[in-house]
Amino acid sequence: MSEQASTSKGIATRYASALFGLADEQDDIPALEKNVSIFKQAIGQSADLNHLISSPIYSRDQQQSAILAIAKKLSLSSIMTNTLALMAEKRRLFVVPTFLSVLEDLIAESKNELTAEVISAKELTTGQLDKLAKSLKSNFSKDIKINASVDESLIGGMIVKVGSRMIDTSIQAKLNSLQNVMKEVG
Repeated sequence: MSEQASTSKGIATRYASALFGLADEQDDIPALEKNVSIFKQAIGQSADLNHLISSPIYSRDQQQSAILAIAKKLSLSSIMTNTLALMAEKRRLFVVPTFLSVLEDLIAESKNELTAEVISAKELTTGQLDKLAKSLKSNFSKDIKINASVDESLIGGMIVKVGSRMIDTSIQAKLNSLQNVMKEVG
């Protein structure tokens, strides 16, 4: 990890931990989870919001007033709004994506939950996702939340990432492995 990325992660973790602690004190974790989801979705859908949080050309006041207006429009809780306003005041909005990710991890941990990133060659049915979640739950002894996506280049099979572990059963990976073995022989 680069030094800059490490610093950004540290800043994001401090803000996320503080916000999570406040929400936990107020027994308001479900509202925080909703806020994180709403704000993350807004960032994903708005190029202007992405530009606001990542561009240094805006002044503190411009960032702060814009983030307050956005928070009001999205109906974010007061503690989330105040945290984002503080981040704008301190010129820390550039860490918001990492901040949201750390918050998701803290919320999942408090719910004894893990998130599994599942990439499959074709869209999985609800039954297949449920079966996979049950299988992963038995291996990790935690509830599993699945973020599923499709990558047709896998040809068949899937890639499952849970924390630092990855299971790749895709046909593409098997073909690559076979190709490497053939290179070693010839």
